[in-house]
Amino acid sequence: MQTGENEQALSKILDMTRFISLAILVLHFYYYCYTAFKYWDLTVTLTDRLMDNIHNTGLFNSFHTSKLFALGFLSISLMGTRGRKDEKLSYKTAFAYILTGLSIYFLSYLSFFVPKIALTTAAVLYIGITSIGFMLVLSGGTLLSCVIQQKLNGKDIFNKENETFPQEERLLENKYSINLPAQYKLKGKTRKSWINIINPFRALMVLGSPGAGKSYFVIRHVITQHIKKGFTMFVYDFKFDDLSKIAYNTWLKYKTRYPIEPMFYVINFDDLTRSHRCNPLDHENMTDITDAAESARTILMGLNREWIKRQGDFFVESPINFLTAIIWYLRKYKDGEFCTLPHVIELMQVDYDNLFTVLRTEKEIEVLINPFVNAYLNDVMEQLEGQIAAAKIAMARLSSPQLYYVLSGNDFKLDINNPDQPKIVCMGNNPQKIQIYGAVLSLYVTRLLKLVNKKGKQISSLIFDEFPTIYLNNMDSLIATARGNRVATCLGIQDFSQLRKDYGKEQADVIMNIIGNIVSGQVTGDTAKQLSERFGKIMQDRESLSINRTDISISRSKQLEVAIPPSKISALSSGEFVGMVADDPDCKIELKAFHCEILNDHKVLNQEQESYKEIPVIRKLDNVMVQRNYLQIKQDVQDIIQSEIERVLSDPSLRHLIVKKS
Repeated sequence: MQTGENEQALSKILDMTRFISLAILVLHFYYYCYTAFKYWDLTVTLTDRLMDNIHNTGLFNSFHTSKLFALGFLSISLMGTRGRKDEKLSYKTAFAYILTGLSIYFLSYLSFFVPKIALTTAAVLYIGITSIGFMLVLSGGTLLSCVIQQKLNGKDIFNKENETFPQEERLLENKYSINLPAQYKLKGKTRKSWINIINPFRALMVLGSPGAGKSYFVIRHVITQHIKKGFTMFVYDFKFDDLSKIAYNTWLKYKTRYPIEPMFYVINFDDLTRSHRCNPLDHENMTDITDAAESARTILMGLNREWIKRQGDFFVESPINFLTAIIWYLRKYKDGEFCTLPHVIELMQVDYDNLFTVLRTEKEIEVLINPFVNAYLNDVMEQLEGQIAAAKIAMARLSSPQLYYVLSGNDFKLDINNPDQPKIVCMGNNPQKIQIYGAVLSLYVTRLLKLVNKKGKQISSLIFDEFPTIYLNNMDSLIATARGNRVATCLGIQDFSQLRKDYGKEQADVIMNIIGNIVSGQVTGDTAKQLSERFGKIMQDRESLSINRTDISISRSKQLEVAIPPSKISALSSGEFVGMVADDPDCKIELKAFHCEILNDHKVLNQEQESYKEIPVIRKLDNVMVQRNYLQIKQDVQDIIQSEIERVLSDPSLRHLIVKKS
């Protein structure tokens, strides 16, 4: 027990032991240097008799026996020494003193063999050197007691080993799953693992800053594995044709596995020879006016992203109502023969007198256009322009012969998961024309989702690379309901702040929180914090070191700490991912969270990529044909206006519909 009395008693015992050591060493000097002591008149008869008695004990039987005894008692005294602890001291320093001292201590007898030296001088030299050796051993032993023997583990500077945790090492595969081979570290050892996304219908979000490896390590495998398993597919390819080429070549390889061989279609506004034509406002798929309203909202929100956060405002809803009226009018006119987005754009540009007159002939949109007609007739032009001009100016940006050509034809329907006509559709954007192309593609996707999210259809996969670059209204509803209709959704985004900027905070939060599977590469800021909280905590070892004057103490404990800190997510390397997967009632996964490196066979993938075939030319096309189509659409609208005005003028019962500003 470390009481005051015990410590004092121990101190006295150590002092006594050290005194005995010194006494034996002095006796050694006196015995073996007796001639010198006699020369110095330092001998007495009593001392000589005492030395005879000590000699009989055998202490001086050999030259080094007494020196060894002195060293032994010194060692015993040093065992209980408690020096002041110093973190800077090391065992090397202490042992250097001890070894040097021992060498000097035992080799000092060579002083007697120095030639031509007086016996007294040799004795003085021997006593001095031996004493120096003795003092060095004493100093080294004291330093040894000052060294901190128990130190904190300083090898794991970034706490990597402590933040590792067991991960799923089994391959859990079913007919819908996405399985990514990986490796992770557990307590310093590298182990193989699998990322098993066994239920992709609960949606998958792939996050990562540019270069994190979203497409190369994750999204490409979603495409290849789902096509291999018979999924119909839609791919939004932000940097066309990176993902489209993968989808096309995978389709070529596995299309014979489908019960009915799917067709492959591409929408590409930059190279019209390699693009099919598709009308997103196809009359067959627009069953009521709510479809027109949804299409109008999507296209205007895509063109004016700031409107997303202002939905419900008068000057936001008015242009949407106006565009809805135009779309639904063309849907009803001759059973939708001219119901295309290019015709909608051109019809909007007609002067108000003729436009309002023609629109008033359709009863179903009367309630939508009356506010505009009244404002026009009452000469409230400032308000009217504020309502309509926003839509006209935004839509005018889409007036392009290339866009008109793609949007006015109908090579295929958007029902990609139709069991009788399965399809794989790739739509390409261009980062340099994101504002225009993104709005049109948003309309395509909105109409496609309306057709896909139905019961009784074939399994399908929707893949969105750089998802925030398009606008989909009620995307959260799709994710929430698509699971029952076997629609797998994969969203690729760079950062949660990007989604929040383009979709607004509320909708972005909902999308983020209802997604079941998350795979994230390097992200920073709030995104890293949210993910860290989502992955939860694990039990980690903690050590604390306390140093006082004479002793040290180390306390060890276990605490719940975050499994993957935000700082670690912010420092992930390319190909390194963290995340969490969702499971099924039929296949429970206990270890859902992961922090691992996805293993891609780079050599095989490079060989595959080198053997990829280019997306073929679909039709031969020249600029004359594109311009002819562009002019034909303009002429169609003029013909509609002219024929309808003539019909109204020739029918007395319709003449009251004529709008003419006085």
